[in-house]
Amino acid sequence: MNVDFHFDPMCPFAYQTSLWIRDVRAQLGITVGWRFFSLEEVNRFEGKKHPWERPWSYGWSLMRIGAVLRRRSMAALDDWYLAVGTALHMRGEKPHDPAVAREMLVGLGHPASLLDEALADPTTHDEVRADHQRVVDAGGFGVPTLFFPDGQCLFGPVLVDPPAGDDALRLWDVVTGMQSFPHVYELQRPKGPRDLALIAERLQPYLDGRDWVSVNRGEVIDFNGGKS
Repeated sequence: MNVDFHFDPMCPFAYQTSLWIRDVRAQLGITVGWRFFSLEEVNRFEGKKHPWERPWSYGWSLMRIGAVLRRRSMAALDDWYLAVGTALHMRGEKPHDPAVAREMLVGLGHPASLLDEALADPTTHDEVRADHQRVVDAGGFGVPTLFFPDGQCLFGPVLVDPPAGDDALRLWDVVTGMQSFPHVYELQRPKGPRDLALIAERLQPYLDGRDWVSVNRGEVIDFNGGKS
């Protein structure tokens, strides 16, 4: 099976879900196509510049780097997303800082100048925007978003503790089983206080590394104080 996985490298939930689908891939041999989506754009406040109008925009500019890597090979993008996600979401580092982004490219065997190549090429904007628009046109609003070969699109699963091994496959069966019910549109588990506490605990490296205020479908999220 082929599945397209839309992500924003700044999203901690997409990163955790990507660990799960990597585990599924290792066990089942599925093919994962990494695609982009911009939380900066979908959650943009009125009057704020679009991410492609800024000289450097955290997630958007990183995805422009990812676009150049994907042109070389999906494997290059695969390795880069894992490295960027691990740095931010597991170690609280700042891969969205241009200097750090350069160092990470070198660490993966790419020239540091690949960052400049990505920013100098306006078609990288087009590539990221096209992936983003694909999700929007399907009615999507966030990540992770999955596309399957039959054209069906699913948001999620949203994870903070990704299952591995047999449990990863059980969740895969649940997710792919949704394809048999194309008119089941939403199944959601409410988040109680203990859930929010767990999320805050697991996302602490991300909270340490981020240089922005998190936004979730129009709501500003402060994991230490709730919504505003």
